Amino acid sequence: MARRGSPVVVLASGDPFLYGVGATLSRRIAADEMHTISAPSAFSLAAARLGWPLQETACVSLHGRPLDLIRPHLHAGRHILALTSDERGPQALAELLVANGFADTRLTVLEALGGARERIRSATASSFDLDTIDPLNVCALEVLAGPRARILSYAPGLDDDLFEHDGQITKREIRAVTLSALSPRHGELLWDVGAGSGSVAIEWMLADPSLKAIAVEQAPERAARIARNAAGFGVPQLALVEGTAPTALAGLPPPDAIFIGGGGSEAGVMDAAIKALKRGGRLVANAVTLEMEALLLAEYLARGGALTKIEIARAAPVGGMSGWRPAMPVTQWRWTKE
Repeated sequence: MARRGSPVVVLASGDPFLYGVGATLSRRIAADEMHTISAPSAFSLAAARLGWPLQETACVSLHGRPLDLIRPHLHAGRHILALTSDERGPQALAELLVANGFADTRLTVLEALGGARERIRSATASSFDLDTIDPLNVCALEVLAGPRARILSYAPGLDDDLFEHDGQITKREIRAVTLSALSPRHGELLWDVGAGSGSVAIEWMLADPSLKAIAVEQAPERAARIARNAAGFGVPQLALVEGTAPTALAGLPPPDAIFIGGGGSEAGVMDAAIKALKRGGRLVANAVTLEMEALLLAEYLARGGALTKIEIARAAPVGGMSGWRPAMPVTQWRWTKE
């Protein structure tokens, strides 16, 4: 930046606008001030060596990023190209695959592509024994899922058992309806107030890589649990604020959507959330207690929106037969800020 206005050359490998320095520079320097001569990216070179169509392949950068980012892409039959940070990355990736039920996945390590040291070797995740791996490497995954593999469905309403929780979780059926009401859109930010296990914020972020979320939780043990869940679902970038609303909401970036699942009946929480919400933003609040339900009814009568009662019943043993066991009904208020 200090040399702006005089000729400057930046030498980089591959495509500088695919996880590269070009993307970094373009945030501060206009495109018409740069002349870019791109070379094939590591992803392009790897796809060419393997004969994989890039448009049918998930390309993930794990360079300087948590390995957990690979988790949402782990589906049976999927082809994945993952750029790692160093020579330890392939082994760590193999261990993650084994731990999550993908032990038979074929992992190909493509080293120093396009150079004199280029080398391509393969092994299954469970028998990964490649050594002296070049720090410059890309891993190609041909995903095979075992019978108990941790596969994250693309649909909202993931199984409750996938989450670590203490019972304070928005159950899967209610969560699916809640995510639909929140209506995530590209690049938006969600506040999950009284996050519990973090399930709503996590599924919000899984809907699209551009989405961001802040989970607000007052209980330290639940906050720690949210962080573990976020890593386990491949969204370690979920922001976590440990504190009590509305105080904990002060100074946070304004949200495009807010979910209030816990603590919404506390004084000042609803007013603070409504004040912070961007114009055109959506607020969704769920109630299982009479006190919170009364608050939502009052907000509905004062502000409008939509009020819905959601009742779920599940089959359960009754003696030697089966019957319906109803869950606690949930009252949901949906409102858009004009």
